[in-house]
Amino acid sequence: MAGFWKDKRVLITGYEGFLGSHLAADLVSKGAAVTGLDILTHRKETILSADDYKMMKVVRGSVEDLKLLLKILKQNRIESVFHLAATSIVGEALGLPLKAFSTNIEGTWNILEACRRTPQVRSVVIASSDKAYGSHKKLPYLEGEPLCGDHPYDVSKSCADLLANAYFHTYGLPLAITRCGNIYGPGDFNFSRLIPDAMRCLALKKTLQVRSDGEFIRDYVYVADIVRGYTRIAECLEKGRFTGEAFNLSNEEPVSVKGLLTMIEKTVPEGRFLRYKIKNAVKYEIKKQFLCSRKARKLLRWQPDDSLASGLKKTAAWYLNYFKK
Repeated sequence: MAGFWKDKRVLITGYEGFLGSHLAADLVSKGAAVTGLDILTHRKETILSADDYKMMKVVRGSVEDLKLLLKILKQNRIESVFHLAATSIVGEALGLPLKAFSTNIEGTWNILEACRRTPQVRSVVIASSDKAYGSHKKLPYLEGEPLCGDHPYDVSKSCADLLANAYFHTYGLPLAITRCGNIYGPGDFNFSRLIPDAMRCLALKKTLQVRSDGEFIRDYVYVADIVRGYTRIAECLEKGRFTGEAFNLSNEEPVSVKGLLTMIEKTVPEGRFLRYKIKNAVKYEIKKQFLCSRKARKLLRWQPDDSLASGLKKTAAWYLNYFKK
């Protein structure tokens, strides 16, 4: 509902990231008064345009700074919060676990506490992750599965998820939690992720280094569909609906790494081939993981507009054009 967001005062933490930048651009286009918080500002590699930045207020800082968060919420009279800031790469969290715990856990409790102390905040959407579930034999994962991550990134997301649950049940904070499949689409410049790296290798005719054995199974969801899910959740929260709930957001099309690479190769013009090398060097990652989004489809009336094939086609077109520049 574009009209819903007109002049709505919004805070997005981690707005310079892949999902954050897409969400910020969408809300700016709907007339929201967006404040963005990130440890970087005006990053060169982002889908945000110069006009988007002109329409936003941006603050350089960290979610680990509670005083800063309280100041931002108060001075900008924030009504709606999207908490996306995180150490989001599994490998980074593995190498620097304390940093991941500080950003993902302390950063989340700071956001929750700042919102608790700010009465005008009417909706808080907390980005958790499918990794918060840890590893379970029963697939696909439902929202009621235990949160039992085993390794640093997974544990940080399990903890953040539980903290949000505590702030809802104890203080009645109007929040909801998202647990998404692997998000992909235009403008993801983190080339440690499979899809953007595969697109880059295709465009530059390089060999993709596949860290796993190629048999890991995941579900992937197009970024525009996730943005719609986030805004839909916030709209419901402001109407007093689904507070305290967690929602899986997925296209429910699980595929192996090798299967995904075959699909990517089919999206590009004839004559281009995706060469890859299986390194089988992954440690501490879950072999099979994918989500059931039945709850979001039923309660939120949300479903992906793009299949994996159509989303990959759009994504490939964007990257091929980007690397021509």
